[in-house]
Amino acid sequence: MILITGANGQVGTAFRSLLPEAAVLTRAELDLTSVGDIPGRLAGLTPSAIINCAAYTAVDRAEEEPDLANQINATAVQALAEYAAGAAIPLVTFSTDYVFDGTATEPYVESSPPHPINAYGRSKLAGERAATLAYPEALIVRTSWVFSATHRNFVKTILSAAAERRVRVVADQSGCPTFAPDLATATLRAVQEGVTGTLHTTNSGPTTWFELAREVCAVAGIDPDRIEPITTEEFPTRAPRPRYSVLGSERRAGLGLPELRPWRDALRVALGSSVGA
Repeated sequence: MILITGANGQVGTAFRSLLPEAAVLTRAELDLTSVGDIPGRLAGLTPSAIINCAAYTAVDRAEEEPDLANQINATAVQALAEYAAGAAIPLVTFSTDYVFDGTATEPYVESSPPHPINAYGRSKLAGERAATLAYPEALIVRTSWVFSATHRNFVKTILSAAAERRVRVVADQSGCPTFAPDLATATLRAVQEGVTGTLHTTNSGPTTWFELAREVCAVAGIDPDRIEPITTEEFPTRAPRPRYSVLGSERRAGLGLPELRPWRDALRVALGSSVGA
């Protein structure tokens, strides 16, 4: 029996659709801040694999509560990894492009040195390292800019805002949008193939937040010119963001894993449009 933690989130929901027979634990059912309770909770379920979709994802708020971010993204991940190691079962946990500082000029690959510039990124990197130390056979999937048709996210925010007014969007931060169902499908295949270690998984093609927002409008039939470009300096945030966090993979081809479809195609699916629209 596969266990999905964080089952009500974007990625957890996508896995639930793929694995309707899986056991699921929501935030209310597995409190990752009570690390001491995790082993007993897992032992009572005796899973055959763990897919950890639970995470602290409030990037700006993490600057004010880094201890909480670390407890959920690192300490709890270590507990999950220790259980999986002891039970000799597969473990998947997710990380982020924000483990990089954004100073690169070409895609970050799995062996690129991480250097997070915000508390959220530091907590996720700590989780990667804790999982690897506790269980070298764990699979750590780094992804970025996740969107879906089921949850609040950047795509839905733009869709709602641009329907009513002009919207200013940062045009000098680059990354790879990732459709949660595609991420779940690709990750499940990696698990089935026995992949371990770190693996970068995003939909194909880099873009900026500005370009993504314009494409959202175009697909939805809203005038893309409602999206106005601004710089990072014109949109200050509590947590600094990497300017360039495009993820590539040096492992995927060698593992026989296919590339994910272009993010524009996935976006059309997410917005309920045909690929040719």
